[in-house]
Amino acid sequence: MNILHITNHLDVGGITSYVLTLAGGLKKRGHNVYVASSGGELAFKFKEAGVIYIPIAIKTKKELSPGIISSAIKLSGIIRKYKIDIIHTHSRTTQVLGCLLHKFTGRMRIFTCHGFFKRRLLRRIFPCWGEGIIAISGQVKEHLVKDFKVPDKDIVVINNGIDLDRFKAVASKPKIQMKKNLGLSDGPVIGIIARLSDVKGHKYLITAMKKVLEKYPAAQLLIVGTGKTQGDLTGLAGSLGIGKSVFFIPEISDTIEALAAIDIFVMPSLQEGLGLALMEAMAGGLAVIGSNVGGIRTLIQPGQNGLLASPADSEELAAAVLTLLSDPLKRAELGKQAQVFIQNNFSQEKMVRETEKEYLRCLNAED
Repeated sequence: MNILHITNHLDVGGITSYVLTLAGGLKKRGHNVYVASSGGELAFKFKEAGVIYIPIAIKTKKELSPGIISSAIKLSGIIRKYKIDIIHTHSRTTQVLGCLLHKFTGRMRIFTCHGFFKRRLLRRIFPCWGEGIIAISGQVKEHLVKDFKVPDKDIVVINNGIDLDRFKAVASKPKIQMKKNLGLSDGPVIGIIARLSDVKGHKYLITAMKKVLEKYPAAQLLIVGTGKTQGDLTGLAGSLGIGKSVFFIPEISDTIEALAAIDIFVMPSLQEGLGLALMEAMAGGLAVIGSNVGGIRTLIQPGQNGLLASPADSEELAAAVLTLLSDPLKRAELGKQAQVFIQNNFSQEKMVRETEKEYLRCLNAED
């Protein structure tokens, strides 16, 4: 098959990781894979995977952006030239673009829903769902059915997959050295990798750290990511008197470098489609703590491969972190079981095979 992925950018983030893992896996299975995007710092990784990159002006969140029209004109010619079979989109704006491309070229569309949408008027007027809809978790599918009245039969759940070979490297890296590389001390590191947004719950983790530091003064909180709430979060750490123990690092091109420095990974989201960063931490064998919400419940089996805490509850987060800091053996066992769980249920190969099957279903339905 000739497959075109369309995504807004190729910067560090969950959707970029998803598209890279899927596109690379499809390429290994003998398909011709193209990715159209506004570009970004991880564009080189797609080229390394043998994926052909096509630059378009689509770095926008506006559904009526002129960039969508110009991209549709450019891609229509490319779709015909390379005989594209499937158009696979990954965001609301690229979904609208995919709808235009379907009208211009007649090609089948697949849309992956990576999280939860607000019920805005334009989405109700112009749903643009596509001939195939992939939800990354059962919770995301439930959201589409309940909030947007998408027929259950039109949605297939295909969980994110992880390139397991890559994340095995986390355990092999010298943790003390990796901490030093990031400007941290030898003390235990509690970490999160996520965009700095209210929905990710960073402020509850920072508040929890004050209690953690009372018992473990050498502990450190590593926050990897950028976003609009950074100023507020920095101010919160300062107001709690723990600013010197909270480290903010911008997005890095390889999350393995950060994961290798972390002792306990925490995902305190208020809402989460599945949690790719959490999956990567589990694949790397880290002990993990997550909020009891959304797709995180699909990943963490409490007491078996991680711990859950109530959302927006700093007291529960602090208690969970303290439990793992006080028991290194439990921490190691949870990390081991987390890795096994990801290997058994969320491999790259499984995601690629199931997505390939959905492509074929759409193409056969066209016939």
